[in-house]
Amino acid sequence: MKAIILNASPRKNWNTAQLLKAAQKGAEEAGAETEYIDLYDLNFTGCRSCLACKRKDGERCKCFWKDDLSPLLDRVFAADVLMIGSPVYLGDTTSQFHAFVERLHFCMLSYDDYSNYFTGRVNVGVVFTMNAPQAFYQLQYRKKLADQTTAFKALNGTVKILPSCDTLQVKDYSKFNMAGFNEAHKKAHHEKQFPKDLEAARQMGAELVRLCRSEA
Repeated sequence: MKAIILNASPRKNWNTAQLLKAAQKGAEEAGAETEYIDLYDLNFTGCRSCLACKRKDGERCKCFWKDDLSPLLDRVFAADVLMIGSPVYLGDTTSQFHAFVERLHFCMLSYDDYSNYFTGRVNVGVVFTMNAPQAFYQLQYRKKLADQTTAFKALNGTVKILPSCDTLQVKDYSKFNMAGFNEAHKKAHHEKQFPKDLEAARQMGAELVRLCRSEA
């Protein structure tokens, strides 16, 4: 049982990373072997439209571009669980998140009839972190971010989304021009809510692995 965890945040030890590491712990507790990767450490771009994955004599579900992402995509297709997380910047996920989804989805997509080449099954957990409060997420972000996970359905497994809202952006707000945020509120909310989010992430990681066992 293999779970791959991808951090699409440029910050290696902050909210998104902490939640993903909690999810990794849950997956390991459920018996999975895990691999954790910071996408910002890899050298890759979005799809180059080389169309090598669409050649009639080509291998399906294979990205042929020679960079750091192509071998990772091979491991994702061979995995049982994928967990990926992104902060929300300016109302959207990071460019690394978008680039990963482009590359993953395009090499699974048939240009003959727009069906799905992938015949395996990978359960997916997606973590979104944001400084927006829960009510704003529900009103403005929930549908948009859910739409961005649609491509993961082509992996033929369960897709779960975990939002973490009103997150703490920095340890000391006085060092930054961030007067639009109430530091006392942010810290109080973080102290109360973030441990719950960490536990939810741990449970998600464990549940996705257990689902694989029940589906086997």
